[in-house]
This record gives sequence, structure tokens and C-alpha cells, in this order.
Amino acid sequence: MLAWPAAAPAAQHTISMVVAASPGTGVDILARAIGQQFATRWGVAAVVDNRPGASGNIGADHVARAKPDGATLLVAATTFATNAAVNQSLPYDPVKDFTPVALLGTGTLCLVVPASFPASTLAEFVAAAKATPGAINYASPGNGTPQHLAMELFKQEAGIDLFHVPFKGTGGAINDLSGGHVSAMIAPLHTVLPLVKGEKLKILGVMSTERVAPLPQVPTFRELGYDKVQVDVWYGLLAPAGTPAAVVDRLNQQVNEALKAPEVVASLAKQGIEPQGGTPGRMAEVLATEIKRWPPVVRAAQIKAD
Repeated sequence: MLAWPAAAPAAQHTISMVVAASPGTGVDILARAIGQQFATRWGVAAVVDNRPGASGNIGADHVARAKPDGATLLVAATTFATNAAVNQSLPYDPVKDFTPVALLGTGTLCLVVPASFPASTLAEFVAAAKATPGAINYASPGNGTPQHLAMELFKQEAGIDLFHVPFKGTGGAINDLSGGHVSAMIAPLHTVLPLVKGEKLKILGVMSTERVAPLPQVPTFRELGYDKVQVDVWYGLLAPAGTPAAVVDRLNQQVNEALKAPEVVASLAKQGIEPQGGTPGRMAEVLATEIKRWPPVVRAAQIKAD
């Protein structure tokens, strides 16, 4: 069993896990599942602090300004990196103001179209888009969201022109997609899988590095020649910059142990999240890659923050 060192301040017996999203979302459920492990395994009260708003910037800014003692942490998601590309006036620096602790999990994104859409493969979709530039539209949960940027990345790699239809959330976008009112969407696999199995939607490709177990017949974008179109939904744990290495290492060890708990694995599976873990360096590499990859996509697509 891991324990807090005697020299640790008493405040570290309570951890504030800041989630820049509303309760009930995937990142919130992830934070609560891990927080419960801190309580049951180490007697550390991990309180989830939901601070939604400003595309996640309110919660992130709160952690960036917090005392770097391990008592205040950010449970970050993909938007942490995409926001930095879209919004040039963040109140914090996503690299300099944070210390990576651990990569918590990843989820699979996929390209889906209505069952009635004439294309049944990614090659047919690209051919249709090239035959009628700008005529095929696609939905996203909003301007500047990871799903929006992922589609723009694909557009740039495939050399196609699609018309963007931003919605105010995933639910409405998927409803209109399954109803045939929009023609395509990049979406988390677990949110559309029931509609695929119900034959209301078709998946043309997954953006993961490998094919996924629920749909082994669906190819990856990489297999189909789009090497750069490998995009995951990811979740990570970050601490304020300046947090002592000993504290980061202890948190990392505890998180890695928590992610192996069967109840955590089961809870995350319901959200389409695969536990990851690893060293703080692994999280740092993911964050560095994500921070670097999106600004060119945003500039090319001329995406502006709402």
C-alpha cells in the first residue's frame, strides 16, 4: 500500500479533482471512479470539483493558479489541447503552467454516415466528396470541438471539401445524423455503436491505431492511407507547474494502481474509455503531440473561437 509521507502537508489528505465539465459527462465519471479508489485504498478524500464553462478554460485556469502541492489536480480531456489551438488568448499556458501526472484513458473516434448515405466505404465517401465539392455536409458538437478539428484534419489529408454544420452538443448532432438531415460526423465510437447495430448509421473508418474489438471489420484511417488521421479522445491528470517530483510520482503510482481496479475498468468501459496509465513522461508526450498538431489544422481551416 502506498502512503502519504510524514512530511506531506495535511491538506494533501484531501484532493480536489477539478473537472472542467458538468456532472455525468465522461470525464466526470472518470474522475469519480478514480477518486473513489483514492478513498477506499488510501483513505484520501478525492472530491470532484465541477467547473464547467468557457470550453473548459475556467477549470483549467483554476488549477493553473492553485498551490503546487498535489492537493488540486485537473482531470483534463482532449479539449485541453484543442482549446489552446483555437483560442489564442487563454489565461494560462497549457504547457508551462501544468505538470503532467498520468494518461488516464483513451476513447475511439470514428466517421459515421446515415444508413441511407450512398457511400459504404471511406474510399467511396472521398470519391463522392471530390465529385461534388462542398455539397456534403457534416455535423459536430460545436465549433472548435475535437470532433470538428478531427474532421478538418481528415479533409486536409484527403483533399476534400465538406460543409460544417455545428450543433450545440453531441446529442442533437447524432439525432440529425441518424435522421439523415446531415450526411456525416466524427463521433466517439461508444455513442454511435447502438445506432450502428440498429442499422441507422454506418461506420466508414475508425481513427484509432488499430481496429476495435466491437467492429473488427471496420478499417482504420491509417490502413486506408491517411497516416496522420489517428485521433483519440484522451483524458489525463495534470497538476500545477512546480509540483514536487516526489508528489507527482506518488500520484502517478496511485493512479496507475487505481486504473487496474475491476470496478474502474467496468465503469470506464461504459463510457467507451480504455484505461491507460504509464509514467508522467507518457502523459507529457501525448500533451506535447496534441499541442503541436492542432494549430496548423486550425489555421488552414480558419477556425475561430465562438
